Amino acid sequence: MSENIESTTSYIKSRIGDFEPEAGIILGTGLGALVSEIDVEKQFMYSNIPDFPISTLEFHSGKLIFGTLAGVKVVAMQGRLHYYEGYNMQQITFPVRVMKMLGIKTLFVSNASGALNPAFKKGDLMVIEDHINLQPDNPLLGRNDSSLGPRFPDMSEPYNHVLIDKALAIASKNNILCHKGVYVAVTGPNLETRAEYKYLRIIGGDAVGMSTVPEVIVANHMGLPVFAISVLTDEGFPEQLKPVSVEEIIAVAQAAEPKMTLILKELIAGLNAR
Repeated sequence: MSENIESTTSYIKSRIGDFEPEAGIILGTGLGALVSEIDVEKQFMYSNIPDFPISTLEFHSGKLIFGTLAGVKVVAMQGRLHYYEGYNMQQITFPVRVMKMLGIKTLFVSNASGALNPAFKKGDLMVIEDHINLQPDNPLLGRNDSSLGPRFPDMSEPYNHVLIDKALAIASKNNILCHKGVYVAVTGPNLETRAEYKYLRIIGGDAVGMSTVPEVIVANHMGLPVFAISVLTDEGFPEQLKPVSVEEIIAVAQAAEPKMTLILKELIAGLNAR
């Protein structure tokens, strides 16, 4: 894997010159419009990058974008990869390792997820403070490459608390309702049954989704601080459960996206103040 990471990184560096991104951004389902806020310098289709996995979802653009956002040099994934697409965990997290090798110091992640906490509603935002991993694989399985990170990485603070506090302050300042909670990662691609929603709430989940955790594990393995935020696109409340379509989920995500974009922009702008 190290050889693939090095060759892919070298390929990208040969095409972006001396551009070195400080922040990496992963944009989730229905949340790609943040790219319009980036002063784009270079962009590449995943399919044109050696060894880079290709997003198979029609609503994920599959572009790696380099530019400046709020005065900070960034690299953004417009379209992420999921376990349910048939990729293994090493492939899903390969882009995170490449972004780290390109120079990023912080990783920002967004996703669309379903609300489990009855105090949260469809269209709200939730900053992720911790997670529960119910996916059946782990990107760190197998022989560890010590050049990438330790064999047993600590996960006592998977999401950076300084960034969490700043994000909540930004939300409050702008009168944006933004919760803080625990994200449960499941395999998908089906949504959950009533009994599963009930179980996920009992074990401590505030929201459920099908992504994010593999990338966060690898970011922690490589020593990258992480900030993650969810747009709650549907409600997994067993007593009031209603059918939901992916079109509805995307529509809710897009409607809430300007609030998420504002928080991310101000948070990333604050990196200059460090």
